[in-house]
Amino acid sequence: MSKVQEFIYNNNLQWQASFNAKTDKYAYGYRGSLVITPGQILSADKQLPPKATATQTILLSNSDVIDFIACELETLDFFEPFVERYKEILSPDGLYILFVTDLDSDGKFTYEGLTFYAFALDESSVWNELLDHADLPKGDLKKASAEEKIDIVYDEIKRTTLRIKDKTYEEIKALKNASKAKTLFGAV
Repeated sequence: MSKVQEFIYNNNLQWQASFNAKTDKYAYGYRGSLVITPGQILSADKQLPPKATATQTILLSNSDVIDFIACELETLDFFEPFVERYKEILSPDGLYILFVTDLDSDGKFTYEGLTFYAFALDESSVWNELLDHADLPKGDLKKASAEEKIDIVYDEIKRTTLRIKDKTYEEIKALKNASKAKTLFGAV
């Protein structure tokens, strides 16, 4: 078991996982949601759902840190708690892409020595956005297994130049729109 997988398991951070195993190329791959703020514990065997999650998460690791993560944050308010929760397994060399529902614009920024690409997300999904950024038609992935799909998307996205302006974290925070709500269309 990889250190990243152990960290997620030992801290009960997996939530609604659709893939949680080794891929063909990486020691650990994950698709699902990750807990940022756990729900209240009611008893030894009962706990409320998480208060905050990183949804639609796609994660890969080949070492003791997360090499790649792409996820949706419902609000930029979840960002700092996300970093606080996962900083032990984040790396300055990782590729970290956030799709944030309440952002009005995009930006690449550094926070606590880690680089993040933040994109406004409206009426789409993390998976579809990654395919667009990687210039991968959905048809190219139809016959691939779940683990192959994750590997292919990461291999393509890391070769892509994510055209995004450098900003400070303060500039990113100024792009937060308090009234923005995500509209869902189709399968998510």
